[in-house]
Amino acid sequence: MRFPQAVYKDVIRVARKLDFTFFRSAKGDHEIWHRARDSRYTTIPNWGKRTLRRKTLKAILEDFGITVEEFSHLRHGKQ
Repeated sequence: MRFPQAVYKDVIRVARKLDFTFFRSAKGDHEIWHRARDSRYTTIPNWGKRTLRRKTLKAILEDFGITVEEFSHLRHGKQ
């Protein structure tokens, strides 16, 4: 599977499906998101419609604890 491209809106949609909630704003245009059940945190840049860099998206997926395939399924509404 090809590594997906994603924008802020895509990542937030998946974060909410994984029970992450907005925790606080960080430096610049970044946001900290938290999941209470296992105390996971991730930093998500709010770049609007600008595509996230592959390295940034990969780090977010690792923080979420999901694979690229799982991200693609969740992003498109399949659970």
